[in-house]
Amino acid sequence: MAKKTYTQDEIRSLVKSEHVEFLRLMFTDLMGSIKNVEVPTSQLDKLLDNKLMFDGSSIDGFVRIEESDMYLIPDLSTWMVFPWGSEHGRVARLICEVYTADGKPFTGDPRNNLIRLMGEMKEAGFTSFNIGPEPEFFLFKMDENGDPTLKLNDKGSYFDLAPMDLGENCRRDIVLEMEKMGFEVEAAHHEVAPGQHEIDFKYADALEAADNIQTFKLVVKTIARQYGLFATFMPKPLEGINGSGMHLNMSLSTAEGNAFYDPKGELELSETAYHFLGGLLSHARSFTAIVNPLVNSYKRLVPGFEAPVYVAWSGSNRSPLVRVPNARGNSTRLEIRSVDPAANPYLAIAAVLEAGLDGIRNKITPEDSVDRNIYVMDEGEREENHISNLPDNLHNATKALQADPVMKAALGDHLYQSFVEAKRLEWASYRQSVTKWERDQYLEQY
Repeated sequence: MAKKTYTQDEIRSLVKSEHVEFLRLMFTDLMGSIKNVEVPTSQLDKLLDNKLMFDGSSIDGFVRIEESDMYLIPDLSTWMVFPWGSEHGRVARLICEVYTADGKPFTGDPRNNLIRLMGEMKEAGFTSFNIGPEPEFFLFKMDENGDPTLKLNDKGSYFDLAPMDLGENCRRDIVLEMEKMGFEVEAAHHEVAPGQHEIDFKYADALEAADNIQTFKLVVKTIARQYGLFATFMPKPLEGINGSGMHLNMSLSTAEGNAFYDPKGELELSETAYHFLGGLLSHARSFTAIVNPLVNSYKRLVPGFEAPVYVAWSGSNRSPLVRVPNARGNSTRLEIRSVDPAANPYLAIAAVLEAGLDGIRNKITPEDSVDRNIYVMDEGEREENHISNLPDNLHNATKALQADPVMKAALGDHLYQSFVEAKRLEWASYRQSVTKWERDQYLEQY
């Protein structure tokens, strides 16, 4: 997406020329859910003067009721008119930063936190942290009441076309709507599992990339409903088939260009790239709770379904956690494959950025690459190659997060405390549930 910084007068002019009647002021809560306050354009001047308030106590992980008055400060570069029509007038969105009543950036706002870490990145001499996401999702049929079923919209598999891929028209419309909104879509195809799809769009600097992921989710869900389909970014909605991931391709830039590329380096990777990689691997177990934030996330992270479960890297195979795609020059990048689309993108990108920067600061050297299929190695072989496992459930992932001061710093105190408390409650609730699997296994036997 071409990012343009609009002036207040340009926004006022666009409201008139685009016949916008409502403004959707978007922000993201702790869990990654998009929140919005919709106001008529009669409130535009108040918004542009940074005087529009909302109740922060009603948002997950934000504040207590006695400190609830908060301001929405619009990022004018995120202006976008939604291309789908509205019988009550066109709707434009602005993504906002949340500020406290005393005019300071709210530390519980995930977007503010990423802005803070990008400031640290710039102090370290880098101009941008480029992120190219590969989000996957499932399309399910809806019933006559408009509720999602578990009936898939097709029986297709990887790169299938119609008639197997009945979601093709829906996916094509999603791409067309995205392009109207300024996205540069690079690929759109059916994924491995029936009913599963992937749409990849051009990389952007970290903050814009996180904004794009949130906008993408909104577009996918909106267009799917127009087809009578329900789109979900749940990591593993069905057992026995692949879950949905959101691989993140990443690179750091300086004024001279891609900081990960060195034509004279091993694999044409720079020392910066290797140290960043070392940081990713060093902190992988502890940022797993952030990039795989649900109980359900760990049903995807199991051997046999292509998702990574081992902390290792490679330039030639897809079984490790981090892969180095073949492209070099300005396209040199690292791809982390564990992230799933339920992750809050602002928190996930902050976590991997801080892990990599820690690797650069402390010159962390990664273990040797693993260029064979880790899934066929036994435990002894993995130990010989210094390959550890990712946490196997949310409880263990949260414990690993709590043990890592670098990841605590990546979230900041407010977000860290709120996140850990939320994950403890989620795990406690899950432990109390009795599943169909348990009844099938044990009810009659015992």
